Amino acid sequence: MNTKAIEIAAEPYPFLFDPAVCALLIIDMQRDFLEPGGFGEMLGNDVSQLRRTIEPNRRLLAAWREAGLLAMHTREGHRADLADLPPCKKIRGRAAQSIGDSGPMGRILIRGEAGQDIISELYPLPGEPVIDKPGKGAFWATDLHAILQHKGIRQLVVTGVTTEVCVNTTVREANDRGYDCYVPEDCVGSYYPEFQDYGLRMIKAQGGIFGWVGRSDTLIAALKPI
Repeated sequence: MNTKAIEIAAEPYPFLFDPAVCALLIIDMQRDFLEPGGFGEMLGNDVSQLRRTIEPNRRLLAAWREAGLLAMHTREGHRADLADLPPCKKIRGRAAQSIGDSGPMGRILIRGEAGQDIISELYPLPGEPVIDKPGKGAFWATDLHAILQHKGIRQLVVTGVTTEVCVNTTVREANDRGYDCYVPEDCVGSYYPEFQDYGLRMIKAQGGIFGWVGRSDTLIAALKPI
């Protein structure tokens, strides 16, 4: 593995990737969001728009693990007693079923339920931190920032779903905390193709106001031994 910083292709300009201080953060690749018959599909979404990200994420995660780098995962979810669920989120969409109700894979977005867990293709290994978050951003009401500080992390490769919601929110939170973020466009997805496009544009706009956008194969190549 390369142990020195290496310039890799990205937009709006090359990203100086430093594996020694970089972590992979995989956002909300959860069964209820990605699997047919889950909560996402129950709401009328086309889960194939998200499932296309599974294989690129699988390849990147495998290369990341082989290189011995820090990989982390997040899951959106709430306490079983719903004490951390704001009323405005509970009633959002005015759907017949909402967070905390019985869904296709257990209680919807409740920690410990089958649907709230991460898909088997990307399941965390022992020792890979899993951040359970009650909101869109991975930093709010979690210990993510503390873990990254303790590990000496200054860069994040952010992947997962959805591009315009939890990925974008997390990248913005990370930017405000001083982390450089690289987002591989093939490893993030949205139920809405137009939101995928604009979500990525927002990250790299104005000279990279929130971060860099690239592709996973570029990162994988940078991880290979010299």
